[in-house]
Amino acid sequence: MKTEQPYPFLGKAFLKALEDSQSACAKTGWTPMHIELESASNDISMPLYLKEHSMGEYVFDYAWADAYYRNNLEYYPKLLTAVPFTPASGPRVTSSSGLKPDHCNQLYERVLDIAEQTGASSWHLLFPDQQQLELFQDLPLLHREGVQYHWFNREYKVFDDFLGAMTSRKRKMVRRERKEIGKQGITIEIQEGANIQPEVWQLFYYLYERTYAKRNGTRGYLTQQFFQQIASSMREQVAMAVAYKDDQPIACALYFFDSHTLYGRYWGSVDEFQFLHFELCYYQGIEFALDKGLQKYDAGAQGEHKIMRGFEPIKTHSLHWIKHDDFRVAIEQFLNEEKRSIETYIEGAKEILPYRHESIGQ
Repeated sequence: MKTEQPYPFLGKAFLKALEDSQSACAKTGWTPMHIELESASNDISMPLYLKEHSMGEYVFDYAWADAYYRNNLEYYPKLLTAVPFTPASGPRVTSSSGLKPDHCNQLYERVLDIAEQTGASSWHLLFPDQQQLELFQDLPLLHREGVQYHWFNREYKVFDDFLGAMTSRKRKMVRRERKEIGKQGITIEIQEGANIQPEVWQLFYYLYERTYAKRNGTRGYLTQQFFQQIASSMREQVAMAVAYKDDQPIACALYFFDSHTLYGRYWGSVDEFQFLHFELCYYQGIEFALDKGLQKYDAGAQGEHKIMRGFEPIKTHSLHWIKHDDFRVAIEQFLNEEKRSIETYIEGAKEILPYRHESIGQ
């Protein structure tokens, strides 16, 4: 019987690894202030961090902070309910026997108390799933929308079924990109959990840091201890796509997964290889999802080039409490305009999806 795998990022193993490894801690601007509601029949927990900056969140509010600064007001500290460094939608509150609107009201009141104690300007709940979004919707919170690109398994059995749903031109493009991997003498292997070799984890961390240094000139958010810890504590929910050339590993992509969704998180390569990013981060992920019988592949934030490769634009959500009355009104106006722009963008993006119209609902 298949074991049900929960959403990976709100479990104790993931959050504990973030804090144990000093990746998310007071020193890095993520002071844990988690909320727990306990009763005889239900234990409820919600992650909460006191933030001194807005890095590692993927719902960008730098313009809000700048507006506060220009008006001689303090935006930081602020309170944040999110999974650090993880823009993957999912539950944001755990409950042993079901979450109800009354529980959300209690959590909200606790947040306001903590905001008063800490002088926080605001509270931000990022990337809730649809169910928990609706449970919090009656509270006086501003609703923000964003865009990501997810792949959906529309009853495909194998990769060729997915290709068959695409237009001829895009199908040829994908096949051409995948063939180029073999022409470069590169082979790919998927390693799961305990089968991920220690030297692969070592290479992965080197590449993770190399990617950040190359892109931003900074260190990565996550420490080596974090990856070492999840390699042990979350082995049932992690996999690595590893590329080899001349029998030497040259690139890695890290996935997490639950019973429904594959989550692509980080990747890196020792050098530039044509189409290798697409192969490891998109096509291998799709094949892995199909092999596992998963229904969705969330390949991470941003990346409009995903659309041409079968990833569909979807809305993401966040909720925001803003203490300052005037700024709350101004931010609400901004969010209403932003929502209209996002709606227009998504409708336009759907028009360029690579699928035959009869093979997918538009």
